[in-house]
Amino acid sequence: MSTPHPPKVAGIDPTVPSPAHTATPLSGIPAAASEPGTLIQDRLAGWVSDLTTLHELTERLARTSTLDEALRELLSAGAALVGARRGMAVLEPADGQGPTATIGLGLAHADLGAIETVPRSATPYGCILDGLPGSPLPDPRPSPADHHAPPGRGAEGGTAFPAAAPGAAPVPGTAPVPGAVPVPGAVAVPDIPGDEHLDPRHREVAARLGFAASYAVPLSTEGDGRLGAAVWLYDEPAEPDGHRRHLVGLYGRYASEHLGRLLELERGRAEIATLTEELLPTRLPRVPGVRLAARHVTGARGGGHWYDALPLPEGALGLAVGSVSGTGPSALAATGRLRASLRAYAVMEGEDPVAVLSDLELLLRLTEPARSATALFAYAEPARRRIVLAGAGHAPPLVVGDRRTEYVETSLSAPLGMLACWEAPSVDLDVRPGETVLLYTDGLLRRIGGPVDRASVLLHAAAASVPRADRADPGAVADHVLRLVLGTPAGGGGPGGRGDDEDVVMLAARFD
Repeated sequence: MSTPHPPKVAGIDPTVPSPAHTATPLSGIPAAASEPGTLIQDRLAGWVSDLTTLHELTERLARTSTLDEALRELLSAGAALVGARRGMAVLEPADGQGPTATIGLGLAHADLGAIETVPRSATPYGCILDGLPGSPLPDPRPSPADHHAPPGRGAEGGTAFPAAAPGAAPVPGTAPVPGAVPVPGAVAVPDIPGDEHLDPRHREVAARLGFAASYAVPLSTEGDGRLGAAVWLYDEPAEPDGHRRHLVGLYGRYASEHLGRLLELERGRAEIATLTEELLPTRLPRVPGVRLAARHVTGARGGGHWYDALPLPEGALGLAVGSVSGTGPSALAATGRLRASLRAYAVMEGEDPVAVLSDLELLLRLTEPARSATALFAYAEPARRRIVLAGAGHAPPLVVGDRRTEYVETSLSAPLGMLACWEAPSVDLDVRPGETVLLYTDGLLRRIGGPVDRASVLLHAAAASVPRADRADPGAVADHVLRLVLGTPAGGGGPGGRGDDEDVVMLAARFD
C-alpha cells in the first residue's frame, strides 16, 4: 500500500528536502551559528522584498475608482501572493444594502454559475458570508502555523474540515514566519478530490472546472463589517504557506478598507441618482404634432442638470433644459426649485421666453446669490412648426433632418446670476416636417472633452450620421448621438472626455 503524499504548499514542492542550513545540525551545534549575520541579512532582505511587493500592489489597487476594478485588481494581486492561477470575489455587504457582485479571475461566466450551484454552506466563501454579520469566522482548517489546533467548522452548518493529526509533522515549507499571524476567518481546502468530508456537489464542480484546492479570505472592515470574500483556486492539491498567508492577510486588510471607501461612494452616487430622477419629469406630455424623448445619464459627481416639457394653452408646448453650478444634495435642491419656478413662469408668460428667463434670473439672484445657472427655454407651436427660444449661457439646440443638420443661431448671453440684470434677444426657428430638435445640457460637451469648438463638431457629426430609418423616432436619434459621443447611451466619456463626472441631459422633439 503506497504512502499518501501530503498536499503541496503553494509554490513549494513537499518532496524537496529542507535546505542545509535548516537541517538537523551535527554535534549539537546549530549550522547557522557560525554565520549569524548572514541569517539576519537574509531575513532583512526578505522583509524589504515583501514590503516592496505590498507597496506596489497597494498602489495599483489605490488607482482603481470603481468596485468592479478594485475587485479584479484584488483577485489578480491575491493570486500572485498565494500562488494561484484562478479565483473569484464575492461582494455582499453584511448590512444587506448592496450593491452585490461576483467577479471571476480566469473563470468564465458559466464557470461562476457552476460554482454557485454548490450549496452555499459547503463553499469556502459561503462559510465566510453566512456567519454573523460583521464578525469574521475562525479558520475552519488550522493554519500551518498551528497544526495542533482543534478542528473547526464552517458557518452555520458548514463543512467541517479535518485538522492535522496531533503530533503530525508540519508540512514542509510552512514554518511560521516571525511576527506572522494566520488570517482571521480564512478557509483553506487543500485537497478537494481527496477530502471525503466535502459536499459531493463541491467535488463534482471542482473536478469539472479543473481545480483541486482553494483558499478564501474574508473582506471586512471595522466600520462596515463584512463586505464579502475572495477565493483563489489551485489546479492541484496545495495551500499557501504561513508566509504567503501573512502577505495576503496584510494586502486583504488594505483592500477591504479601499473597498469600503468605494462602497460608500457607490452608495452615495446611487442615492444622488435616485434623487435626481425623482426631480425630473416622470413622463413626457403628449401634444399633437410633436413626439418627445428624453435621456438622462447620471454623472459620478451627480446632480445639477435637468429638463422639462409641459403643455401650454392653445396647443403650445414648453421645452426647457438647464444646469446649476455645484454638485451634490445642495445642487439637487436648487435644481428642484429652479425647475418648479420655471414651470410657473412658463404657464404665465411662456410665449415670451426672454420674460421667462428674466423672471427666473431675478428669483435666483434674490434667493441664491452665490449660485449661477444656465438655461434654455423654447416656446413651441407644433401645429405651425414654429419655435421661439432664448438661452442664458447655454449651448445652442441642434436641428436634425433629412436635408440639414445644423445648430440654431442663438445670441451670446451670460448665465443666470452672473449679471445685475440679465437680458438677451429671443430667436425664431421654423422646423420642417420630420425634423428633430435636440436640446442638451453643457455636461454633454464637457464629457466629450477638449475645446468646446471641437466637442461641438463631434456632436454635429454624430447627429448628421443618424440613419435615415431612425430619424422618425426621437428616442432613436438621441440614443444614436449619445452612443457615438459617449460610447453608450449611459456610458463613460468618449476619447479625451472627462469620464463619467458630468450629468448629461438630452431632450429630443420631433415635429410631424
